[in-house]
Amino acid sequence: MKLVILDRDGVINFDSDQFIKSPAEWKPIPGSLEAIARLNQAGYRVVVATNQSGVGRALFDMDTLNAIHDKMHKTVAAAGGRIDAVFYCPHAADAGCDCRKPKPGMLERIAVCYNADLAGVPAIGDSLRDLQAAVATGARPMLVLTGKGEKTRQDPALPEGTLIFADLAAAANHILGAG
Repeated sequence: MKLVILDRDGVINFDSDQFIKSPAEWKPIPGSLEAIARLNQAGYRVVVATNQSGVGRALFDMDTLNAIHDKMHKTVAAAGGRIDAVFYCPHAADAGCDCRKPKPGMLERIAVCYNADLAGVPAIGDSLRDLQAAVATGARPMLVLTGKGEKTRQDPALPEGTLIFADLAAAANHILGAG
């Protein structure tokens, strides 16, 4: 099975330092929806792995998070694509859970649910924690320069061998052998 793991905020949609707290605030980055559709058309299953500590901080509730994800699913579908599943960590940073990236728990759950070895699976994110979770599970870390990506690129802790792309569309081109 061909699998791609995407972070959400800063990769698929524009991010905000104030969190994405409503469906109205969820706005796709140009080219990201079409990139997901192209991956699907090439046989890839696209899964989202996202930290959503705004739930744990009581900035928004689960109903709102579900509404945001519903909008994301519908918007991706309208562009001809599909997100197979959304895995998320709703916990605040101090909760001590194992699912909050950079810990590997969320990606390990994806591996179990899809009966997949994550070795070499593209894991695309814009933050250091996305890349660290990828490395911890053997996935292939890929940084996009959208969202927090430009800042992340300058971090001395950037994992060795991280592939860097302008955006999700460019990363998809690379995965599909077109770039």
